[in-house]
Amino acid sequence: MAPAKAVFTRETFQFFRDLSRHNCKEWMDANRDRYQAALVQPLRRLLEELAPAALELDSRFDTSGRTGANFSRINRDIRFAKDKTLYKTHMYLKFSVPAPGKRETGQLYVGLSVDTVTAGFRIYSGGKRKESTFALIAEPRVNADSGWVAKQKKRLGRRYESYWYTTVKGEWTKHSGWPTAPDDWKKILAWIVRRKFALSAATRASFPRKAAKIFRDLYPLLRFTSLPE
Repeated sequence: MAPAKAVFTRETFQFFRDLSRHNCKEWMDANRDRYQAALVQPLRRLLEELAPAALELDSRFDTSGRTGANFSRINRDIRFAKDKTLYKTHMYLKFSVPAPGKRETGQLYVGLSVDTVTAGFRIYSGGKRKESTFALIAEPRVNADSGWVAKQKKRLGRRYESYWYTTVKGEWTKHSGWPTAPDDWKKILAWIVRRKFALSAATRASFPRKAAKIFRDLYPLLRFTSLPE
């Protein structure tokens, strides 16, 4: 049997570095084939390798392979942004359970950027906070079980980084640690629990297995904050 082959190579991260230096349409158009080979195809292969593990956790996960559902877009939305840079220098593979309407739910994800690889769980309020999964599912559950976050911190805190966001004077503000106080959940807009890897870790054949293990560890966070019983 042939040895397992790594999903990503150093070329994946070299592409991001080059894109950060030449972030324009002309360069991207000239490097579309390279973009496909260094990023798109490896991410699709990672989806194929991780989809069975994700579906074993929850058969409702979307594994269709669509941009938006499973893959982030590399094009930036610059319509209302001060920063008019055209392309992102990071991409994500993500698994989530579709929710009614356009409401966002938690995600299990793998993220790649110029100098960082991460895998973990994240949830954002999106849109109006009062209509979000935070308000409709997560906050009521935390209120009903005020010790739940502290239990997750005890279970996961040594192995995973946790941080969360609120707005202060209209600006997104990062809070390091675990949102253990029920009052935190009245204003929380995002929560991320993740593990960071050296770039070299993502270029090893074992990386999909490590990502699948992280998904198993963190799926209870997604289920508690996002999913109806």
